Amino acid sequence: MAKLALCMIVKDEEMNLPKTLDSVKGLVDEIVVLDTGSKDQSVKIAKKYGAKIPAQFDWVDDFAAARNEALKSVKSDWVLVLDADEIINQEAIPAIKKIIENPNVLVVNLLRKEIGALQSPYSLVSRLFRRHPEINFSRPYHAIIDDTVNTLLQKESYWRILELPELAIFHFGYQAEIIVSQNKFERAQRAMEGYLAQHGVDPYLCSKLGALYLEQGREKEGISLLKEGLTSNTASDHVTYELRYHLANAYVREQKLEAAIKHYQKAIELPLQQRLKLGAYNNLAGVYLTLDMYRAAEEVYQTVLKIEPDFPMAYYNLGLVYKQADNIPLAIKYYQKAIELDPQYAAAYQNLGVVLLKGGNYQESFEAFQESVKLYRQQDPQKAQFLIKEIKSIGMQITE
Repeated sequence: MAKLALCMIVKDEEMNLPKTLDSVKGLVDEIVVLDTGSKDQSVKIAKKYGAKIPAQFDWVDDFAAARNEALKSVKSDWVLVLDADEIINQEAIPAIKKIIENPNVLVVNLLRKEIGALQSPYSLVSRLFRRHPEINFSRPYHAIIDDTVNTLLQKESYWRILELPELAIFHFGYQAEIIVSQNKFERAQRAMEGYLAQHGVDPYLCSKLGALYLEQGREKEGISLLKEGLTSNTASDHVTYELRYHLANAYVREQKLEAAIKHYQKAIELPLQQRLKLGAYNNLAGVYLTLDMYRAAEEVYQTVLKIEPDFPMAYYNLGLVYKQADNIPLAIKYYQKAIELDPQYAAAYQNLGVVLLKGGNYQESFEAFQESVKLYRQQDPQKAQFLIKEIKSIGMQITE
């Protein structure tokens, strides 16, 4: 029976680490946790779970270097790589145990759910792989094994790379407060720009750094990198999807909607799992809605719900469709469903308040607005103050 090791790098993760380590009970035979300078109880916690702790690694602003150092201590046949903001889906454990018994498989790509990433709630990650002396991580940020795996396959072409269809990982690192607290954008930019200066561009780097530039409002630089990634014609389907998806998002911001539609559609046409393409479907429908193409928007949002029946944003967006089409009963229905799935959905409460007011349900409208303000105070205080002024302008008195 194949042995499996959990391999992690951590720094000051005492709040998250127990959840990660609890999630792999009954799955892994070995735990390796490399600490990169924690000042909290991370190392002590890892030891309680029986983890092997290599000598402390001095951080050199390079995630690949740290991950490779951790790999040196792994003795098992297979490696599962997780971060402290990730946990294994318990329902996927039997499938993981089964697939690593296949003697021809080198890498298993795992489906990961991005908690807090509203538009693209799924990604595919190369985090489960056979312990092979030629498989290592490369790239200082968004460290991946793909480069060394591709080199290995040129020599040993008999290996297979598979995708596990089951949802395997829950990732909590895209929640807004976590990104801010860990200063992820700054670290990512510094690491990727350093790699770019040394190695030049490639499609994967173009997709990641281009998307980061767009997040920072550096549209011109972001679009340039994304286009360069597409023209290389060497990107995998997954990287091509990311390039087209982010490029379409940039064109939406620039109000070049025809170009955005083209790239969303091309992203959707790629042969990937449907769940991985939810962001493109969702944003394409949003463009249709902007263009008052209600029927087209409704059809795409309904497709989204066939792929992911419990996707709160899709219900919210259908609420927008019916609100703009003046179908008050259906708008109310879909906003309420979005709230049922995500009780912290402030915008859904806000828009529910609007359509309830349009429908003459004054008291229910007031209650929805009140809840929206309450949630915005926690999530976006500036928006809460703006909403209070708007509500007062229509004659309602919200408690400040």
